[in-house]
Amino acid sequence: MDLPDYAIEAKGLVKTYAATKTTPEMRALKGLDLAIPRGSIFGLLGPNGAGKSTFINILAGLCRKSAGTVTIWGRDIDERPRDARAAIGVVPQEIAADPFFTPAESLEVAAGMYAVPKAERRTAELLKALGLADKANAYVRQLSGGMKRRLMVAKAMVHNPPVLILDEPTAGVDVELRRQLWAYVLELNRKGVTIVLTTHYLEEAQELCDQIAIINRGQVVACEPTTTLLSRMDTRKVLVTPESPVTAAPALAGFETALTPAGGFSVSYRTGQSSVEHVLAAINAAGVHIKDISTEDPDLEDVFVSLTYAAEQKADA
Repeated sequence: MDLPDYAIEAKGLVKTYAATKTTPEMRALKGLDLAIPRGSIFGLLGPNGAGKSTFINILAGLCRKSAGTVTIWGRDIDERPRDARAAIGVVPQEIAADPFFTPAESLEVAAGMYAVPKAERRTAELLKALGLADKANAYVRQLSGGMKRRLMVAKAMVHNPPVLILDEPTAGVDVELRRQLWAYVLELNRKGVTIVLTTHYLEEAQELCDQIAIINRGQVVACEPTTTLLSRMDTRKVLVTPESPVTAAPALAGFETALTPAGGFSVSYRTGQSSVEHVLAAINAAGVHIKDISTEDPDLEDVFVSLTYAAEQKADA
């Protein structure tokens, strides 16, 4: 069988929650189109209530779509629901593990639910890979929050799916455990597993993801390679440390300035309209003597805020 170009593909996806006695009808997804390339690490970002969890729940079979089509690993979720679900492993935001089971027992039960033959189960391998080998026979209730989170990743991988969905996987996880978790996820990706990541740690998405989609109000407002997305913002900053600390940022004609810690200031400019040379000329004209200077490029947070704000303005217009 030929491998699909897209690990997940949604076309015209709609989800409408019916009105109740206390709430009006709500459309969580509004004709969402999304294609996630096979073998990528794909970031799915958006503010709370944007529709990310609804989309993931549809993929996992926990929520029925109202309209549109979805395929997972080339398998339509309506025509081949069991095959489609078998192609993904989902790590939810919430910890879902029986506190009276051991990690080893939890993985064995999960593998049994996917009908993985005993001879093909990878319980010991997964526990070792996620740093839980020494806790294999401890009760889940005795594990720390970070260990429980890693156990959830192991449970999602018991049936060796080609697509792994991580919904806020590092929430509440300390830096060292986060590093270990990402080392394992990157290794899975190198072996061909497609990773779909939702996170509120934007620097994490910027560092890890090949491509990022930003969802707002149930629609995709951007879906591009990470480098292309970052290049959307043409605003740069020059960070200036003057010879003598200032208590107020100087007014520079044609530029926005702001005070920074330790008596310095920043100057913002658009690359299509100006340059660092123009900024330096304006600073010199203002009589400021420069001790040090550095430049700062926009990060994913800047792009995220810009795109979601623009979408909000358009929706409210």
